[in-house]
Amino acid sequence: MTDKTILVIGTYDTKNSELEFIAEKIRSLGGAILTMDVSVLGNPETPTDISKHQVAEAGDSSIEAAIESGNEHVAMNIMSAGAQVLARRLVDAGQIDGVIILGGTMGTDLALDVCQALPLGMPKYVVSTVSFSALIPAERLSPDIQMILWAGGLYGMNAICRASLAQAAGAVLGAARAAEPVQVERPLIGVTSLGTSCLKYIKQLKPELEERGYEVAVFHAMGMGGMAFEQLAAQKAFVCVFDFAGSELGNLLAGSVVNAGRDRHRAAGRAGIPQLVAPGCMDLIDFAGWQDIPERFADRPIHMHNKLVKNTFYNQEERREIARELNKRLGESAAPTHLIIPRGGIEEWDRPGGDCHDPEGLAAFVSELRETAAASVAVTETEAHINDTEFSAIALNIFDQWVSDGIVPRAP
Repeated sequence: MTDKTILVIGTYDTKNSELEFIAEKIRSLGGAILTMDVSVLGNPETPTDISKHQVAEAGDSSIEAAIESGNEHVAMNIMSAGAQVLARRLVDAGQIDGVIILGGTMGTDLALDVCQALPLGMPKYVVSTVSFSALIPAERLSPDIQMILWAGGLYGMNAICRASLAQAAGAVLGAARAAEPVQVERPLIGVTSLGTSCLKYIKQLKPELEERGYEVAVFHAMGMGGMAFEQLAAQKAFVCVFDFAGSELGNLLAGSVVNAGRDRHRAAGRAGIPQLVAPGCMDLIDFAGWQDIPERFADRPIHMHNKLVKNTFYNQEERREIARELNKRLGESAAPTHLIIPRGGIEEWDRPGGDCHDPEGLAAFVSELRETAAASVAVTETEAHINDTEFSAIALNIFDQWVSDGIVPRAP
């Protein structure tokens, strides 16, 4: 009996043996498969369920056009567009329960596009020669993507790559069998935060929001978390967001790899989701532990948070630049947006005596936030620190008023 169906995608002209191995392994474990060929030049050894011609046509083009372009990037973009359409169509029709995609850099590029086109909760496995590579920015990753390194398998089958492919086949089928569809029974609120050593408001906000009948999803705003938050906001997964941890925006401007892509602080506004925003931790620059510190920060003290993350601090002009950029993005919002400015501090370490205590820098930041806020954005200032109970009470009062006014749907 076959209980789950997995879509197997790849370039069958060059990786037929590897893709067939994956398919046979899934079948041997009791799963069913559908195959999709995204080749351009060659043909599979045996026909696939979805041919390369069907894929190209779904991308509003043709294999002939892909070949005639004479450009492998253009050709693969044609195949990527079609693969996204067809994969999503299969999901919507209930015909597949998971997807596994195999590739080198070309196949991985396509795989990332396809995975982003699929809904949260659909198992997505990418077997790639560049899994976990710095080539892949956070913004290309779907929130629940899984990647397995395709070790030793670039040209043909061998014992090493069989081990990776077999594991991937079992993983995607097992995930499809264990997966639970996302069923939000209560209105969902998205919150950004960091560890409670520097941002503590979540300890106050989460129980209060849950007591009001809402479900709360908290995202660790260290690049991947912010990326997932933005993607889910774009999908209108939330009825409201509390976006209180914004260091990923400063990291982006500073050239750190610890960022959530170019559109951080934009998705909720574009999707029409009411957003409460505060500048938590926007005084810290987060760098990957392995990343060389850019020369312009070389004379500043470096704090080793752990082997993964190290930090330094912005000067006053950089903090003003971040304030302007945040306000620019909030001003683009099509939804009610309320900026809360805690003049008492924006993370635990900037209190008096803390490593980040910089009252002049904080004053410059607060002043720029105040002066450059868009007319469409409501602003509330408080003498409280972002970790004070008073700050959370202000946020909850604004939220409660939005509920009362019908801006945020009331929880059942």
